[in-house]
Amino acid sequence: MLYTIQNEHLTLTVNDMGAEIWSIVHRGAEYLWQGDPTYWSGRAYNLFPICGRLTEGKYTWQGKTYEMNLHGFARKSQYTMVAQTETSLTFRLETSEESLAVYPFDFCLDLTYTLEGKTIRTTFAVQNRGTEGMPFAIGAHPGFNLPLGGDGCFEDWRLEFACKKDNVRRFVLSDTRYLTREPCVPFEHIVDGKVIPLRHNLFDNDAFFLENVCKTVTLCSDKSDRSVTVHYPDMQYLGVWHAPQTEAPYVCIEPWYSLPAYDGEIDDFSTKRDMMVLDGGAKFESSFTITVA
Repeated sequence: MLYTIQNEHLTLTVNDMGAEIWSIVHRGAEYLWQGDPTYWSGRAYNLFPICGRLTEGKYTWQGKTYEMNLHGFARKSQYTMVAQTETSLTFRLETSEESLAVYPFDFCLDLTYTLEGKTIRTTFAVQNRGTEGMPFAIGAHPGFNLPLGGDGCFEDWRLEFACKKDNVRRFVLSDTRYLTREPCVPFEHIVDGKVIPLRHNLFDNDAFFLENVCKTVTLCSDKSDRSVTVHYPDMQYLGVWHAPQTEAPYVCIEPWYSLPAYDGEIDDFSTKRDMMVLDGGAKFESSFTITVA
């Protein structure tokens, strides 16, 4: 079921399947990628309890092997609407027989979308309802139409960070699109430490993942007064993606807490890189924002 809220600046629609943003309309234009399966059927996945791929789609925990799909099960799960106001929507995903088969923890995940002027705030609230530590990661995967509002072409657009960094680095991926254990390398496509001109061939080997970048990035063009700014103060990594080796008319701006598995290595959740561990009974909360112009 779709739920819609709006204010004087924008209209936000969210699907309770995956608690996925379905539409962002501003000044008469659709800003969110609309899921054309020719390129990518998603729109704005929510990632839990992993970000990215697991080797062979598997991980281990306390001596047992589990299977989990790309980005975790939450993006394809049915959520329950638990609260709605004129400017906010809250969806809940809880432990079920299906979730326990792939993730043996008693959890509650609330996703709240709040309109704040021209800004959409997405808040993740995770509770461990069990008594032992619960490993997890959180991430976001929103895709944005390019060109925004039909202004210009894909190559007219850029990602521009709010501050300059002299040592922006990217992680080295294998040909199978997993992490390698090679050291991060300078990101050769960034200009003056803050601008990434968009080109389709940036994504020929899938996403690129960056570290040591400013936590605010804007999708913009000199040929348009439209833009999207993503601010992710707490998330460690930024992924940027569209369907590899295509001329897909969108780009995903993806703030993540964690990264994909290492190539050829099946993770154990007790040692998997960047997994957070939530104590029994504890709660975790984090948010990021999307601001339109």
